[in-house]
Amino acid sequence: MSVPATPAPQAPSWEALHYGIPPDGWRRRAFVIVFESDTRAGRLFDLWLLALIGVSVMVVMIDSVESLSRGWGRTFTALEWLFTLLFTAEYALRLACVQHPLRYARSFFGVVDLLSVAPTYLALFFPELHSLIDIRLLRMFRVFRILKVTAYMVEYRNLGAALWASRRRIIVFIGTVFMIVVLMGTLMYVVEGPQNGYTSIPVSVYWAITTMTTVGFGDITPKTDLGRAIASLMMLLGWGTLAVPTGIVTAEMTARRLARDVTPAACPACGNGAHLPEARYCQSCGAELPPVPGR
Repeated sequence: MSVPATPAPQAPSWEALHYGIPPDGWRRRAFVIVFESDTRAGRLFDLWLLALIGVSVMVVMIDSVESLSRGWGRTFTALEWLFTLLFTAEYALRLACVQHPLRYARSFFGVVDLLSVAPTYLALFFPELHSLIDIRLLRMFRVFRILKVTAYMVEYRNLGAALWASRRRIIVFIGTVFMIVVLMGTLMYVVEGPQNGYTSIPVSVYWAITTMTTVGFGDITPKTDLGRAIASLMMLLGWGTLAVPTGIVTAEMTARRLARDVTPAACPACGNGAHLPEARYCQSCGAELPPVPGR
């Protein structure tokens, strides 16, 4: 007589660990729907939420076209208030169904959720803030959790860790570039002068930045031979300068990849191998990962 297999224990989600999941009642059911995407209801909730975000941003963009705004302005305003009320209710529900609402409110998605509804209310007093509603696009980052793109999430974390580890070198590099553009801009102010468009040192620094980044708007151009020689040097310097941050981050990512001499085994339940070395449970099915020798 065969013994039925015991289902693999489900590892708690990141949201459950950080925000706290209620023990029972309607708050727990709401938490599973709002924060989890493993159930059918949770997945449908997230997909509908992403669709509403996309449509609301499109409404704001279309409303900025003057010819369309004149004919459909009231419709766009009514839709925007409808979306805002829906997103406000959703934000309130997220706060209500977690054990630590303040912790969620201070998280990245919590701040983005708040900022996504604030412009509509603030526009009642400051109309120019209405266009900031486009910040709702940041909420689309939830698509990675919904689609379970684990490989992309791992690479995202690796890139973030490499950027954080390289922050001091990047700050030193940016500081060096800032000194170069200030010095070269001041030099161009002395060489060219106001008669050639370099009316002040800040304007000359602006020219140095656009030249060094190879943007070259052309609104200010050197007229003297010495000024053109300095501009040529800035252009050549810009080519090499733009590659430095990429090299810093790439070197850090390479070093971190080489340091990972232990690779976790694939999940015995679903076969997924996209796990961090310290992972204990599968990111896809929640099954416990086998121990890795040397870890």
